[in-house]
Amino acid sequence: MAHARAQATRFRPETGALLLEYTLKALLIAGLCELLFYRLISRLGMHLSKVAQQYPVVDYFLRGASQIGFALMNFSALLLFVALFTFLFSKALGDQPRPLDWVTLPLVSLLLALTVTFLIFPPVMLGSIAYGIVTLLLVWAVVAQYWVLHPSLKARAMIMCYGLGVSSWLYYQISTSSYGWLGLTYSPPLVYDIHRWGEALMVLATVLVFAVYGGFSFRTRNRRQQRRVIFYAATWAVLFISLLVMDGVLELFNPAAAQSLRKGGRSIGWIFQMGMGYSFYLPFALYVAGLLFWAYAVVKQISMGRRAGYGLVFMFIAGYALQLSHQTLFMILGLLLITNDGRVGAREEAGQSFPAGLPERPIIEARGAS
Repeated sequence: MAHARAQATRFRPETGALLLEYTLKALLIAGLCELLFYRLISRLGMHLSKVAQQYPVVDYFLRGASQIGFALMNFSALLLFVALFTFLFSKALGDQPRPLDWVTLPLVSLLLALTVTFLIFPPVMLGSIAYGIVTLLLVWAVVAQYWVLHPSLKARAMIMCYGLGVSSWLYYQISTSSYGWLGLTYSPPLVYDIHRWGEALMVLATVLVFAVYGGFSFRTRNRRQQRRVIFYAATWAVLFISLLVMDGVLELFNPAAAQSLRKGGRSIGWIFQMGMGYSFYLPFALYVAGLLFWAYAVVKQISMGRRAGYGLVFMFIAGYALQLSHQTLFMILGLLLITNDGRVGAREEAGQSFPAGLPERPIIEARGAS
């Protein structure tokens, strides 16, 4: 009996890890579809209201996409609760204890409790302020944990940029809600400037994510990897320069086309602003470059089977403006996954980034493959 009980206890962490793995995969698909159908296409429907009135097919498509997106949002929220509860369960059983777990885990539990409470009893202004403060404390607890676990300078720079960027939005949310609760009619100090600085820091974090998790290095001697570095850098440079000069060139040769391009860019920016919170006040090429950097790092990490890849996806799905509670949970889960993924920058000299538990060199690399 005692032996069977010991065996059951022994396999519980593995069961929790398996449940978390499948939950993350399902959440990845549901979250991306929710972002596409609910936060982007439904916003596009608001922009195409006149077209929808003229063409019933467009109206039916937009209505259907919005309803599907709303259902996916609820499903994603349910999966987020499962993933976070499974994460807490694994930690409670002593699965890979980390420094500062005694701070982050109670804050995660408190945030989940507040989320469930506010789903049952919609919060008033004071409840929204408390939720924002708890989220801010949790963000910096996880940032501090990431800082301790990852000695790489570029990894620490990345997490600081992301933490400051998210904090800028939380400052905007908490300060404006506090002023509204107190009945003050003027704006909080530097609220709009800090909001814009936070967006710039989020864009900078996308570049640093590529540096930390992309595994690229110009000093590598692997020729295949050198070709990949050159190809990707050349593609990024051509796209970046093309987007920057396109407006000026069109303005010289075809001002009408340049004006149409600006209107289309403002429309795209408006859709993403409503869906993800970015105002696109920086050059549009910077956002496109950041998306490419982030996407490459995500594909690389997920193909390696690492939790950090899922964490980066969830941080992207959360966006900048955390207007809904499930966006906040996406952001928190993403930070927890990249923090508990292992040591980053273990092989910076060779241009690789592996967790501490992986071997120094992949077995396949000994045969000449990268």
